[in-house]
Amino acid sequence: MDFDLDEPQRELRTLAAGLLDKEADPEAHEKTGEPYDARLWATMARAGLTGACLPEESGGAGLGPVEMAVLLREVGAHVAPVPLLPALVTGLVVGRHGTAAQQGRLAPVAEGGVPYTYGVGGRVAVANGRLTGRVTGVPYAAQAAGVLVAVDDDVYVVHPEALTVRRTPTATGEPAGVVTLDDAPGELIPGAAHELGLLVRAGLTATASGVLAQALKITTDHVRTRRQFDRALAEFQAVTMQIADVYIAARALDVAVWSGVFRLAAGLDADRDLAVAALHTADSALRALYTCQHLHGGLGLDVTYPLHRYFAWGKHIAHVLGGAEAQLDLIGDLECSSN
Repeated sequence: MDFDLDEPQRELRTLAAGLLDKEADPEAHEKTGEPYDARLWATMARAGLTGACLPEESGGAGLGPVEMAVLLREVGAHVAPVPLLPALVTGLVVGRHGTAAQQGRLAPVAEGGVPYTYGVGGRVAVANGRLTGRVTGVPYAAQAAGVLVAVDDDVYVVHPEALTVRRTPTATGEPAGVVTLDDAPGELIPGAAHELGLLVRAGLTATASGVLAQALKITTDHVRTRRQFDRALAEFQAVTMQIADVYIAARALDVAVWSGVFRLAAGLDADRDLAVAALHTADSALRALYTCQHLHGGLGLDVTYPLHRYFAWGKHIAHVLGGAEAQLDLIGDLECSSN
């Protein structure tokens, strides 16, 4: 399978990178205390990025998983504080499997409105279309237009007035929460739970790919210019070997991510590829971020220096995925089920 981006996908990447280079300012946003950068979100909407994966009937571009990964990799590279991950994931799920009425309610997202979010981790029971239980780690739970809750094989759309949210802190400052459902009415999207889970994994690992790529660039620039004992750090063999390890980890993650999203876009089995991408994210990529911090010395922990945001984002994504052991268990289960 050819993982090269086609011309429209490359143009989308160039558009997103240029816009975020110019407009993303995570340091300034942190001072506002707001859940996300509303100014940046509005700018992305005007450029057609927030609705990129919405169906055309909802004002979107009807793009797919590969384009989702292209955009989220740039969000990760810029640690941009916007809810693009839930917007793209839920847009794809509702756009592919939802009713016309459900798809119609996505339209405000293309204009910069608040997107739906997703809940894939928790215990929820359903009876007669009503949900009871708890879902943890729901991004933007208190701000979202609704939550797509995975229950067994299906997904249910639950509107904000039917759920209770307890906000929980994250390493990145991104808002998240525990959602409690008490006989809450849900709109059924049948058979979509598996795809929702795959898209969430694809989106998280694509974001992590961008995070590590930019952390590598920051660290490479640092060791090239930082001098010790009248020599650039990059001239020390031990430093060169550690940078090489980070590069290898970044490339391994990239290969797994693109393999997964291209298979997902083609309608092929993407479970193993995305499980491997998640393993790299929670294991070798996270260790590579530790190496980047180590090579910066104390500077890597300085909150006035940008590297700490990339480490926080990588750590948070690894935590959301459940850690390396959870991914190894998943890969083992997938191998057993195929034999």
